[in-house]
Amino acid sequence: MDIRNVLVADAVDEACVALLQRHSIQVDCKYKLSKEQLIQAIQNYDAIVVRSDTKVGAEVIQAGSRLKAIGRAGAGVDNIDVNAATARDVVVLNTPGGNAISACELTCALIANLARNVAAASASLKAGRWDRKLYAGRELSGKTLAIIGLGRIGKEVALRMQAWGMTTIGFDPIVTPQEAQQFNVQYLELDALWRRADYITVHTPLIPATRNLINAQVLGSCKKGVKVINVARGGIVNEGDLLAALKSGQCGGAAVDVYEQEPPTNPVTLELIAHDKVVATPHLGASTAEAQVRVAVEVAEQLIALTGRSPEYKSTSGVINRAVLEKLTTA
Repeated sequence: MDIRNVLVADAVDEACVALLQRHSIQVDCKYKLSKEQLIQAIQNYDAIVVRSDTKVGAEVIQAGSRLKAIGRAGAGVDNIDVNAATARDVVVLNTPGGNAISACELTCALIANLARNVAAASASLKAGRWDRKLYAGRELSGKTLAIIGLGRIGKEVALRMQAWGMTTIGFDPIVTPQEAQQFNVQYLELDALWRRADYITVHTPLIPATRNLINAQVLGSCKKGVKVINVARGGIVNEGDLLAALKSGQCGGAAVDVYEQEPPTNPVTLELIAHDKVVATPHLGASTAEAQVRVAVEVAEQLIALTGRSPEYKSTSGVINRAVLEKLTTA
């Protein structure tokens, strides 16, 4: 694949630019382009690299007469119109493993925070109060953690929370019970899983099958006081239903890092964030120095691999629409 000019449309670690340039690929960094500006600019590039901010929709892809590849420096491609790219034979790739440890560690931190009321107790003390009894918590040891999505992140969460003494159960439609058992997760179908969970954490992409996966019906079938953690994608947990469950006491607490709208302005979302049983963070799952370097390097490595000019970089493991790649390489 002939990739000579790359547009970096969102701020990525400079390691991405440096690696591409070392392989004779020209890179231009143009951030915060409007849709119209992006449509104009994309005409001059063979590939584009984005993170979360830039939306690569059908109109942008249509305007990219030279466009051959779209690289997402991170997991998930919900800001890219994969169908439109596939129709134009444009390869879409991401870096699914680059932020796995960072997202896992934030998840574990939020689980512990919910158990021991760390954020609320800290805010109370800083405000001049001494509310020891108010913020008494519960041990995680002996509790059951339900993990929805047993890929890289879900597996890492399971291993770490097992060390805290938690029982781990899980579900993933593309993981077998035998595979789950290899990292000590008991595989259960969703109906059985909801009933057993003390804590629920989700680690799936946002697709039609997972939108509103955690909803009023699901929360109603859980134990009273169940706690919910979402460091995956906004929209997997129905925000209105979660807020109602918190108000009724059916949900005993929630930790939310991702939202249906970012930054959130919806009144329901804002009320959810402000609820005293919610620990809310502004999409920090991949926000570590290490993760940002990894995803930057991985997206550059894959773009270089697509050119076929490097004996060192040959992996394109993050390609989403692999049929396009196979079509282009066999043409």
